[in-house]
Amino acid sequence: MKRINVWCFIVTLVIGCFFLNSSGIAQQLPPPDAVAIDKLGFMTGFPPPADKVVSSKNSSKYPQLRWSLQHIRELGTTKNIRRGSGQISELPKAERNLDNFVFEDEKGQKITISEWQKKTYTDALVVLHKGKLVYERYYNQGAEETPHILFSVTKSFTGLLAAQMVRDGKLDPDALVTKYVPELAESAWGDMKVRDVLDMTGAVRFREVYTDPSTEIFAYNYAMGLMLPPPTYKGPLTICEFLKSLKKEGEHGAGFVYRTVHSDVLGWILSRITGQHFADIMSERIWQRLGMEEDAYIMVDAVGTPLQGSGLCATARDLARFAEMMRRDGEWNGQRIFDKEVIDGIRKGGDREKFKTSGMKFRAGYSYHNQWWILHNADGAYEASGVHGNMIHINPAAEMVVVKLSSHPIAGAGFTHPMTLKAWEALAQAVRK
Repeated sequence: MKRINVWCFIVTLVIGCFFLNSSGIAQQLPPPDAVAIDKLGFMTGFPPPADKVVSSKNSSKYPQLRWSLQHIRELGTTKNIRRGSGQISELPKAERNLDNFVFEDEKGQKITISEWQKKTYTDALVVLHKGKLVYERYYNQGAEETPHILFSVTKSFTGLLAAQMVRDGKLDPDALVTKYVPELAESAWGDMKVRDVLDMTGAVRFREVYTDPSTEIFAYNYAMGLMLPPPTYKGPLTICEFLKSLKKEGEHGAGFVYRTVHSDVLGWILSRITGQHFADIMSERIWQRLGMEEDAYIMVDAVGTPLQGSGLCATARDLARFAEMMRRDGEWNGQRIFDKEVIDGIRKGGDREKFKTSGMKFRAGYSYHNQWWILHNADGAYEASGVHGNMIHINPAAEMVVVKLSSHPIAGAGFTHPMTLKAWEALAQAVRK
């Protein structure tokens, strides 16, 4: 029971953000004053005074939220992703102060890189150009060694690992999901191909209406252990059992509809193929081989099933190493981490016509492929993205990668994405100079 209570902060956070998005009060945002927040001293003292404590009762509120997103391990159950005992791969530096670089935002108003970070509640920003660290900023009591929850950025790691298994011949994208997970035969995935899971074009009834407890999002949260179910609830209490309960709605392959449950199914397939936990796959295939500075970790449910669509926590510098490996077509320090063909496939993107069914007007022109977002712009940029403003952005033409970790009070990407698109262009212009 205690475990469920400490996880409730995440659900409260999401529900709170839903109301902010739907009630029209999004303009009444609290000021993103990192200096003032640092002075509040959350969770300091032995023990902390009552007004400094962050718990499930207040961790979804701002400014406590900014502490919560960097301290997930202290609030719930996680599994470690080891960096191993190998040597840390150093990031060579060519530092430049880009704080005052001016660009026009989506409204045509002049703004600096520093102001953009403040307006979008940035916790960390790391920019690499040609593999060198040119710009790095930390706010909100954070530091380079502080892991931050990435939310749906997690999906892109899952998708990349799956794409490599396709390349290796271990995963058939044209096979039915049930070839790998027969337990899903009676679910929406019973007649769905793996490709529809990878690109989120599978038809599954999964409604996210936070004001209606009869919609699937509530049972999903019960299954993950994020909400305490009512006494009358008789449904699934683990992720895998919940996935088995979901039914088909519509036609597979008809269009792109963003559903986190597809990432959970993809993760189940990966573990079934490898016989390994996601944390161990990540450690062996990415974290140890890239020479990361810090361990990462992943949120898990009551039986240790990882939240492979939303639960990864890592540092900005380590994510920059990962992004740079992607920019280098899967190579890092002279070793091949992922096949170039895998990275090329991601960069090529998915079906842009099918993407239009998403309704994401703020991502006009995008596509979605292997759990990555592809911009289809002149620079060939692509990215991993999570709620609250957490992103990995890769610009091959500018030879630039950017990691932005944030704790925006509103979860939905639509609120800040138009401004951030302009910031990506500005950063690319700045490093090219």
